[in-house]
Amino acid sequence: VKVLDFTRVLAGPYCTQILGDYGAEITKLEKVGAGDDTRNWGPPFVGKTSAYFVCANRNKRSLAIDLRKPEAIEIVKKLVKVSDVVVDNFIPGDMEKLGIGWNQLKEINPRLIHCSISAYGATGPYSHRPGYDVMVSAESGLTGITGEPDGKPVRVGVAITDVLTGVYAHGAITSALYSREKTGKGQFIDCSLFDCQLAGLVNVASSF
Repeated sequence: VKVLDFTRVLAGPYCTQILGDYGAEITKLEKVGAGDDTRNWGPPFVGKTSAYFVCANRNKRSLAIDLRKPEAIEIVKKLVKVSDVVVDNFIPGDMEKLGIGWNQLKEINPRLIHCSISAYGATGPYSHRPGYDVMVSAESGLTGITGEPDGKPVRVGVAITDVLTGVYAHGAITSALYSREKTGKGQFIDCSLFDCQLAGLVNVASSF
């Protein structure tokens, strides 16, 4: 299974790392000159690379590419043609502006599975808003049930909303790959931090 990974920071990279652990071939596309933001999030560092980046990007090879250039988009399209899965965590609509959104990519490769990870999903009033773990963990109610009963909301010690979303996304992708074996068709997966964290509140959410 070949995966084209446009993701950065944690939720998306965690998802594709799990797929890599399963044996998938991961090609991570990174910004020319800078790479994934987390490469420099330290200390601690492993050599010149942050431990943060290392923890979510094993089993991958990287390709530096400038998506603002037409020739880079052509390279992406060639890679899509021979890929099984694309994973991105752009704000919904940004890939379409580049000419590499789901509707464009499925024409290149009808068997492609495209998983888009975002803060609030591809539809709805918040779809075009950026969002991060700490924001969504607060909005979903997680910080409100963490800490002392009469104290202020407390952030969980690890970016659990990102991690949970990565786990949900990888499960959805593996299910889509199985479905493709039956149907021969790819599909689009819309995976949001908010949905995943709300689901992760389990009995607390249902009791509310």
